[in-house]
Amino acid sequence: MEKVKLQRLIDDYFENPFRQITIPAGEVVLKQAEYNDRLYWVKSGELEGFFSSTAKDRKTKVFTAPAGTFIGVHSFFAETLEASTTVIAKEDSELAWIDTSTPVVSPEKYGPLTAQFTPVIVKELARRQRRASMEAVERETVQNKLNTAEQMTTLGQLAAGIAHELNNAVGVINSKTERLQTVVFDLIEECHPDTRQFLEHGLLYGQKASSSEVRARAKELMNTYRIDRDSARKLARAVPHGEIDSSWLTDIEQALRYWEIGRDLHDMRLASKHSVGIVKSVKQLGRTDTDTEEWLDVNDSINKALALLHNSLRGINVKISPAVLPKLKASSTELVQIWVNIIKNASDVLSHTSEPAIEISTRHVRNMVQITVANNGPEIDEVTRRKIFQPNFTTKKGGLSFGLGLGLSIVQRIVNSYGGSIAVMSNDEKTIFRIKLPVPAQEIEGTDGKN
Repeated sequence: MEKVKLQRLIDDYFENPFRQITIPAGEVVLKQAEYNDRLYWVKSGELEGFFSSTAKDRKTKVFTAPAGTFIGVHSFFAETLEASTTVIAKEDSELAWIDTSTPVVSPEKYGPLTAQFTPVIVKELARRQRRASMEAVERETVQNKLNTAEQMTTLGQLAAGIAHELNNAVGVINSKTERLQTVVFDLIEECHPDTRQFLEHGLLYGQKASSSEVRARAKELMNTYRIDRDSARKLARAVPHGEIDSSWLTDIEQALRYWEIGRDLHDMRLASKHSVGIVKSVKQLGRTDTDTEEWLDVNDSINKALALLHNSLRGINVKISPAVLPKLKASSTELVQIWVNIIKNASDVLSHTSEPAIEISTRHVRNMVQITVANNGPEIDEVTRRKIFQPNFTTKKGGLSFGLGLGLSIVQRIVNSYGGSIAVMSNDEKTIFRIKLPVPAQEIEGTDGKN
């Protein structure tokens, strides 16, 4: 019915050859804020409408008028006779028109001109409403981006201030850790030189065995050396592979005590070095440049992260499946920071899981090193998954998180800075974080990628 009415309007008002014009591409048909007493119908071609808030502002395209559309509806029927936009022919176009002096066709049958053109007016109002809605959405999107940028600027300034305050304290911890190590070794050498080897073993290797590996190794040691369960578990942590030298068995309690001192010094040294790197990373919050100083094995960086987190991982079955990987040129601190954040998040969500488990695996797939960290904690809902990498998003309340939710945001920034990607998948059985980091071309040539 509407099409029939529209065709009748075109036949009655826009077929007069004396009210038709051809407009070449680029010519202005209407100028914003200038007089217009015509209603145009586009017979062929295409025109564009532009709006600017002031004469000096850049014109913004607000609509396109292809063949079959009307131009000048607002100014003509609102009786303002003032064009609301500037209309320019995008290509050669044919226009038909009526003006305020055009006689009304069959008013006794169809009513006055305004009534006859009601479908055209309604359609124009609907178009303007759609445009206004789209502009409102765009404004809100832009405003949200501006707010986020402002928050990130404030956060960056806050982070820089915190980093400055922490820098001296962390520097003292780092230097004193080295000093403490020297003093402890001197004392051991002076008082108990026969225990130095256990201290050195702990300092050099730390504790890398996972809880499942320790349990399996402890059973083996209990059967082989006839030692009690507690000693076997501690010895399994100290010497997770191979035969046990007889010196460990002479006085197991003493050997393990000095090994634990060495292990703790190892962890303190690792943690203090990591803290220095974290302060540096906080200073770089929001920056895109990344320190890529050395060639690294990703597996080594994961082991360092596990060493830092071994207290947090107590009672959790941690399974590691490392592959032979090509080396990446990266910052050790930044890689460790990635794994610490992801694994710590996993350990936090497992606090109410009956048999908590974390599985870590690495693979070399084509030109990527792929790292997967999975846990059997509760499912992450879709809303949380969409927000999980946002700087100001956290599900933690209080404690050391301070509600900032920066961990995974920083992780994503670091991963992106290496040209990599991070994704999270979750269901009621497990949650998986998958990180992919690109392998430099020279390293790809040296490996077959079949791990």
